[in-house]
Amino acid sequence: MRYAAVTERLAGLGGAKWAVHTRARAMKAAGTEVIELTIGEPDVPTPPELMALAAQSMQAGRTGYSNGQGEPGLLRALAARYSTRRGRVISPDQIMCFPGTQTTLYAVLMGLLNPGDEVLVGDPMYATYEGLIAATGAVMVPVPLLANAGFRIRAEDIADRITPKTRVLFLNSPHNPTGAVLTRDDFAAIGALAKQHDLWILCDEVYEDLVFDGVAFASPLDLPDLADRVIVASSISKSHAAPGFRSGWCVGPAAFMERLLPLSETMLFGNQPFIADMTAQAIADGSPVAAGMVTRFARRADLVRARLDGVAGLRVHRPDAGMFALVDVGAVAADGERFAMALLEREGVAVMPGASFGVALRSWLRLSLTQPDAVIEEACRRIADFAKGYRA
Repeated sequence: MRYAAVTERLAGLGGAKWAVHTRARAMKAAGTEVIELTIGEPDVPTPPELMALAAQSMQAGRTGYSNGQGEPGLLRALAARYSTRRGRVISPDQIMCFPGTQTTLYAVLMGLLNPGDEVLVGDPMYATYEGLIAATGAVMVPVPLLANAGFRIRAEDIADRITPKTRVLFLNSPHNPTGAVLTRDDFAAIGALAKQHDLWILCDEVYEDLVFDGVAFASPLDLPDLADRVIVASSISKSHAAPGFRSGWCVGPAAFMERLLPLSETMLFGNQPFIADMTAQAIADGSPVAAGMVTRFARRADLVRARLDGVAGLRVHRPDAGMFALVDVGAVAADGERFAMALLEREGVAVMPGASFGVALRSWLRLSLTQPDAVIEEACRRIADFAKGYRA
């Protein structure tokens, strides 16, 4: 039988990257005690007031069809939020709603790219980005993110890789997995390249509300001269601890949203109105849980650094945002994936191999900071002991 080319392009880009996590879940199901530091799920439940709002909306009959752009109340709430945060008017016709950031990014890239186009994206990158780009038939061009530069993508490294086929600069700030946060100056320099070469800038900002104290969040939407070429994506999954509700959106030029609307209508023809109502209220009220997560994640990042940095040659990168810390195990193991699987099997600690996020992290591990402090402490003890033995 014959299959569509997209199935070939995506072969190996799905669950294979999550092999350690999948093995950890199987071990737990079989009764083995495992400390799970793999996925980035908030460490608190969805606020009960948001669930109550969704339930009330359902009971009020908000369970019918929606439309391809988004419910008017949610579009207005998002327009108000972005107008306030970005310091310029963002109107509802510049916004489109989707089920989560992943679907948003898929739709946006489908609306920007043709087969053979090139997309520049930082390496390391979130594990699904490679598949998102491959699905369109475009070509991913990795831009190395350097640890000694804080893993912030640099305009000069982007410039070296721009070709006549380049179409999109795909950014992520705050960054997963490194926790790096780009500055306004970073965006200005990258924006100058985008204008010079007539490129789109797509920025995933899902961790915007999880920036640590002393670090300033910036967005390419802050720069009015980039307004005709910037699209940002986000959701309530992280900020409001509501990943299962799958409520996301993109913000960009109204002309792009008009072009994207038929694609949205073809994909799913509207989100659930009761989830839109809940999201609108969440956006209007702000997050009741984000500040607590910021405090806890920053504290746990410091804990990981204190317990592991320098032990057996390990090196810890402390993030500026988000819910992950990176540990370089290159001094004891060139292959972080093999190290991570052995760590799981022998010590019962599940972490993500850095290679799941790009070749630049082949000797690194990503540790989720979403477990309680005592659990993080125990995981670090086991990692330190294992690294000492692994080195021997």
